[in-house]
Amino acid sequence: MPRDLYDHSTLVHSWIRREANGRTSKQLMELFERAMGALWKRSHLTLGDITLAAIVDRVLYSAAEQFPSFKSLKVEPTGIDFEKFRAQHANFNGRELSEGIRFVITEFIVVIGNLTAEILTPVLHAELSKVTLKKQARGGEHRKGKP
Repeated sequence: MPRDLYDHSTLVHSWIRREANGRTSKQLMELFERAMGALWKRSHLTLGDITLAAIVDRVLYSAAEQFPSFKSLKVEPTGIDFEKFRAQHANFNGRELSEGIRFVITEFIVVIGNLTAEILTPVLHAELSKVTLKKQARGGEHRKGKP
């Protein structure tokens, strides 16, 4: 296994283990949507609409080969359309969903890394590490009763 794939895979695996532990399928989908949204937004700054859409389309195609339920994800000019994917949350096996999410995020980072000589991967790793389901109040303020 190439070293860069191993590093990306390890990072994504650690993130999934930390953030997805004990989550429902619906929560896993929300986490996945947030993660891909953050990665899309950060990659878009450098790659632009057409290149980024082509990369994500290819990653989703590869994912759908291994995880058929991921066929419902569609690339739009502003990101991934998760609507049909979310609608089938009751049909997902938690382990399969988690593995599919891990595959998509890892593959996305690997492809971007290969295309950019790993220039973007440190910022993508940083963006992914910030993604969580925990709610934070605006301006760093805590809402009453919320940590």
